[in-house]
Formats: sequence, C-alpha cells, structure tokens
Amino acid sequence: MTVLIAGAGIAGLTLGLSLQRAGIPFRLFEAVEELRPLGVGINLQPHAVRELFELGLEDDLDALGLRTREVVYFNSFGQEVWREPRGRAAGYHWPQYSVHRGKLQMLLLRRLIAEAGEGAVRRGVAVRGWHERGDGITITLEDRRSGRSAGMAEGTLLIGADGINSTIRARLYPAEGAAQWGGTIMWRGITRGARFLSGRSVAMAGTKAQKFVCYPIADLPDGGSLINWIADLAMPAGHDWRPQNWNRPGLRADFAHRFSGWHFDWLDIPAVIAGAEGIWEFPMVDRDPLPRWSFGRVTLMGDAAHAMYPIGSNGASQAIVDARVLTRELLLHGATSEALAAYEDARREAVNALVLANRGDGPDRILDIVAERAPQGFDDIEALMPHAERAALAAQYKQTAGMDVAALNARLPLVPAEIPGRRSRERAP
Repeated sequence: MTVLIAGAGIAGLTLGLSLQRAGIPFRLFEAVEELRPLGVGINLQPHAVRELFELGLEDDLDALGLRTREVVYFNSFGQEVWREPRGRAAGYHWPQYSVHRGKLQMLLLRRLIAEAGEGAVRRGVAVRGWHERGDGITITLEDRRSGRSAGMAEGTLLIGADGINSTIRARLYPAEGAAQWGGTIMWRGITRGARFLSGRSVAMAGTKAQKFVCYPIADLPDGGSLINWIADLAMPAGHDWRPQNWNRPGLRADFAHRFSGWHFDWLDIPAVIAGAEGIWEFPMVDRDPLPRWSFGRVTLMGDAAHAMYPIGSNGASQAIVDARVLTRELLLHGATSEALAAYEDARREAVNALVLANRGDGPDRILDIVAERAPQGFDDIEALMPHAERAALAAQYKQTAGMDVAALNARLPLVPAEIPGRRSRERAP
C-alpha cells in the first residue's frame, strides 16, 4: 500500500513524517518547485506540540522558536482586560511555541527527507485528477511551470493536504467556489524591537473591527525581540479583496494611521509598525464547514478540509492533529476507505465547530464584550466583567479547540507506540 499526499505544507509534511515513522509507504507531491521559508509567525498550541514532541522534534522547536508564557488582552486604550498563562505555565505537560511558519515547514521537510530520502517528495507537480480502481487509485499530475502532463502515480489512497485553495476539494465540491471573506483585511509584519511584557507574551489589543496582535518569535543578541505582528481592520461593504494574493506587499499608508494613537506603556504600537522590515497584506478568509471529507479512497486534511480564520492560533495546530489521527487510523484499519471514514469521524465535527467559533472571534470575543460595555475604557475590569465570566469564555474556547488542560494531559497518545496485530510494512519509496 502507498498513501499519496497532495501538498507539502505543514499538514502534508507532518503526515509524511508520521507515516514514515509508522512504516507506511507514501509519496508526497508539491506544486511549488522550490519550497522556501515563506510566511510570518504562528503559534503552536500544546495539543499540536505534543504530537511534534512525539515525533522527536523538541530540540528542533526550541532552536526554531520561543516557548510562550502567557496571552494578554487589552482594550483600545491599552488597559488590561484578561491575562492567562500558556503552555507549561498553564499546567500542560507540553509548551506552546511562537515560531516562524516557513521555518517550521522547512524543519519538517528536512527531517522527512533525512528519513525517507529525496524521492519521497516530488516538487513542481500538482495533482489534477484521479481515478479509483478496485484495489487503489491512480492520480494524474501536471507540471506546475508548463501546465503540461507530468505523468501518473499509483497508490492506495489520496490525501488532499493542498491548502485553502485545494484542487482536491474543488474536484469533490465543484460548486463551492472561492474562499469566503469575512470583511477584514490583515497586514502582517516582523519588526526588531524591545522586549515587551514577559518577553514571551502574546498580546492582543482592540476589537474585532480594529485589532493589533503581536508576539516575539526570536530573541535578539541586543536583548530585544523579533516581533511578529498583525493589524486587522474591518473594511467597508463593497471593498474589493479578490485581486489580492497571499504574497502581496502591504502599504503602511493603508492602515498605520488607524493605530497612530496606540502608544501604550507595555508597547509603542506605532513604532512597531514603523520599524517593520516587511509588510504583507492578506484578506481574512475561511471556508464553510463541509458535511463530508472522505469519498472512497480520497479524503481532505488541514486547510483543505477546514480553513479557518487565524484566531485562537489553531490553523496549523489542527492540521498537525489531523495528520496524527489519520496515521493512527491507517495503522488500525490499513490503507482503506474504512480508515478514512474513522479519521473523519474523529475529526470533522470537532474542527467544523472550531471554524464557526473562529468566525465569532473565538477567544478574542472578550475584547468585543468589554468594548460594548465600556466604549471609553473602564476604571475596574472586575466590576465591569468579573474574573469568573472572563475565565469561562477562555475555557469554553479551549474545550472547543481540544485544548482543555486536564483532558489533554490525561489522554493517551494519538499514535500508539505499539498496535496489537500490526504487521511490519516497507519503508516509503
């Protein structure tokens, strides 16, 4: 049996590495000819970090990013609304990390090639179609540069891990159309600046309509931080977001003036924006939850299955969990449609609920509630919104995202070290 994977993003690479460790043959196809460390910062939550640690990546993650200590919410006047510990400081057995997304992808790629060989990842080709036969599946490939046929490949299953604009998903749902825009534009950047708060803090200020998020992703030799930041603005009805692409340079003039007065004692936000080494512009988009991921010998995972707003730091984390659950089901059921159905049963409804929660602003909803109650600021946050109410909002999101501390610490590994009756399998070609 050979599992065919479309897409060498975080989802596809984590799956490939997990299958390699499990002795399940696979081949991975990536449309981009030369993978580079693109993107900006992301957060990896403890439920995903647990899976990467079980793949032996703890030292690599420590070299790559920072262990997050806390998340802190502020209103538009810089007043603290809510603070909670994160990772091991919150009682998890695993940390939370703030890392550069592209560097994480390159780490996974390096480890996969080191273990499975260069032939495990074929680059510059996209999966454009497939045909199921009785005992397997044949995929057709297209050369990304020329658009010409790049031949075929045969396997037992096809996994669509090809992102928010997945061609696999488009084949399964041809009437769906483009991703959905929620009305917000994000400008993202990286700035070298002074450490703020604990030096390991994720900070969020404002409301859904106007928000600034920032966190360090590396320490600097001068004692400062490499700060990853995101500025969100809700745009007026009729704003044309579609011509924008995922690598479009952003212009300070389009948004910086909206944050010009945000000089807070914990961070000078205008200075952070002014000092950015580069700025990129993205529309905040997602896709509607699907009623079904798996069709015969084909299934979806990661953003191809459940693209969500980047709220609550769960996109990459959920993709990693997908990969591990799918690996478990392949070990239990073999490379069969039953394995895909079991994987979907374990994941789809839970992640669909998270997509909808993020549309409602996820854990950041606390900022909107505070702004509604005290649009000009407050004298006493406890009188405005008691601690128990704030804690309940945070706990509710953790439950939805699979981040409940006690439950995560108590559950068994997603991929058991030994599965009764498991037969040894050949390594991937």
